[in-house]
Amino acid sequence: MSDEIAIRRQLADAMATAASALLLSLDDTQRTEMAWPFPADDERRLWFYTPTDHGGLPLSGMRPAQQRLAMRLLASGLSRAGYVTASTIIGLDNVLDELEGWVMTWGRERGRDPGMYYVRIFGDPVTDRNWSWRFGGHHVSVNHTVIDGSVASFTPIFFGADPASSPLLGAHPLRPLGGAEDLARDFVGSLTKDQRSIAVVSEVAPVDLVGANRSLLVEGDAPLSLADVWRGHFSGALEDRVHAIQASQEQTIGLLPHHIEAVRYTTEPKGIRVAQLSPSQHVALRKLLDVYLGRMPEALAEAESAKYDGNRIESLSFLWAGGIEVGDPHYYRVQGPRIVLEYDNTVRNANHVHTVWRDPLGDFGADVLAQHYDASHWAHHTDKNDQS
Repeated sequence: MSDEIAIRRQLADAMATAASALLLSLDDTQRTEMAWPFPADDERRLWFYTPTDHGGLPLSGMRPAQQRLAMRLLASGLSRAGYVTASTIIGLDNVLDELEGWVMTWGRERGRDPGMYYVRIFGDPVTDRNWSWRFGGHHVSVNHTVIDGSVASFTPIFFGADPASSPLLGAHPLRPLGGAEDLARDFVGSLTKDQRSIAVVSEVAPVDLVGANRSLLVEGDAPLSLADVWRGHFSGALEDRVHAIQASQEQTIGLLPHHIEAVRYTTEPKGIRVAQLSPSQHVALRKLLDVYLGRMPEALAEAESAKYDGNRIESLSFLWAGGIEVGDPHYYRVQGPRIVLEYDNTVRNANHVHTVWRDPLGDFGADVLAQHYDASHWAHHTDKNDQS
């Protein structure tokens, strides 16, 4: 057994222990909300980053001891730094509530609510070899899929921060995703004039992630409207307000159709190929890459990072849109055969960050699950033939 396979199985066991402890703590009503069958693909492949119903049992519907077990499950699927970052993002809802004047509702009693983070578990983590779990709320979405007792997928994984930077007592502000911004800007700053002319595809950034919260990335994807990244649509005045927010954001940064066209998702990556970069620029990009890969538990993050050692990093491409100076609205994407990293920081005067790590072929374990079912079908077909 390879080291990575062993790591994935050990991680699946740790997740199963945490998930089963949480499930055992629930009453029947709570279990109905949290526990769903596997695969339930129509629901399992939904994910969000807005303050909407993410599906499952929210923290506010749990007793304190159950909330602890939910956070233990979240921690089992992240590195220590990843867990601290996610916990900080959850707490930012209180900061954002104050920043907005305590008035935002989003159709609920409280629109900015650190209790509205949801857990849903698909399948039985004790008895099933195939199962998955999801933890999601405003600016956090963590999705893990276990196939044949091994972690098969850990994407999409989304972290956001609003505000991206907040004052703290002392010299240093609170910036949960500061590394994803600063290292990318350092990398762009290292590009020559000719390299930058290739990497920077638009002088204006989109107002949101290009892939948005789609279950599957496909050729030609462009950012969705704000109204389309929730579970269902609003109505009346609130729906009008959502469209007005979108229009205001786009007008503020001067977004036009050709700017969207420049960043539209294509399976053939846009921007500059890493093979066109110098060794020192490889190192700079690796530092940025590891900020995203480092969200995973440490041993798994090391295994993922090793896939881009040496010349293998040259399979990636990098694009940037928007300004380069601190405070300029900006967007970037790192893309390769099995990885898409997206970042945007455009609204609230470039003080509202979205980041996501995706596998365009294997989000939600799609590739491994398909292979598993194909193998099971083949084995079943062979058994029937042997009996005939």
